[in-house]
Amino acid sequence: MIIGVTGAYASGKDTVANMLQKMNFYHISLSDILREELKLQKKKPTRENMIEVGNNLRTTYGPNILTKKALKKVRDGENYIFTSIRNPKEVEYLMNREDFLLVNVITPEKVRLRRILGRDREGDPKTLKELRESEKKENSSNPNAQQLNTVAKMAKIVINNDSDLVALKNKVEKLVKDWVYKLQDSRPNWDEYFMNIAEVVKKRCSCMSAKKGAILVKDKQILSTGYNGTAKGIKHCTQGSCPRCNDRHLGKLKSGDYSVTCICAHAEENAIVQAAYNGISTRSAILYTTFTPCSTCARMIINAGIVEVIARVLYPDSIGTQLLKDAKVKLRILKKKK
Repeated sequence: MIIGVTGAYASGKDTVANMLQKMNFYHISLSDILREELKLQKKKPTRENMIEVGNNLRTTYGPNILTKKALKKVRDGENYIFTSIRNPKEVEYLMNREDFLLVNVITPEKVRLRRILGRDREGDPKTLKELRESEKKENSSNPNAQQLNTVAKMAKIVINNDSDLVALKNKVEKLVKDWVYKLQDSRPNWDEYFMNIAEVVKKRCSCMSAKKGAILVKDKQILSTGYNGTAKGIKHCTQGSCPRCNDRHLGKLKSGDYSVTCICAHAEENAIVQAAYNGISTRSAILYTTFTPCSTCARMIINAGIVEVIARVLYPDSIGTQLLKDAKVKLRILKKKK
């Protein structure tokens, strides 16, 4: 899971981050990315310089560049805390992930000023007026600049840091407990899982036509796989062995014209043949295929005892589709998730 923390100046963002670090969260600060950039430019990491370099990076590479850089440091299976998120596009980019949660830490203005005066850092505001002026710089209307107020409004959770550290620690621990199981990537369902495998299988295609992949499944176990291409031991179509594919790609034939013999086997055909070759029954199996079957493959599917075909794309062969319907072989088109 990734917890993003935002909040006004001296609201307690770093304190929350430190508490999460003690709970084995890795801390990634977008400000550290800016400091690295300033170091390369041989400039001091002052607040003004960091605002300037951040705005320049967003203008040059896009408003979500800092989150893109930060996510490159993320490893699967670990928990992270992201701080110094200051642009709405950075939040939007992170919100595309299922494991991200934005938290806004709020603290009364006078309390924040008291904390700022207590830490006595060079360049920090000394009055409420100076604090407000400083925060105006972080709330530009420029889409490539800092928009801290807008970011804060995008937070799903608000932590009120208006008491002591014990109270804050309890709130942070409760936050993690409430969200640790919710912020997990969803698993694909079985149809998506097998279709994704068929999409990978098609990458082995050795035919110059559109790449296609198919897998046979029974009881949620893969029986065989197939992709379109020439038979075993025959020179690949992509090496010039298929007369029809040669003529089509040289402009002598149109797509769909089979007046010249094609020597390639289809993905569904290969999946069925491979099962037979290995002595595996295809009776009552389900076929996942990246395209709906042609009429030839539909006949093989029917006679192989396959009971359902799940396809990604509708192939323009109404005869094949009708044959499946007539033989009461269930056909479904599986749309990609957005």
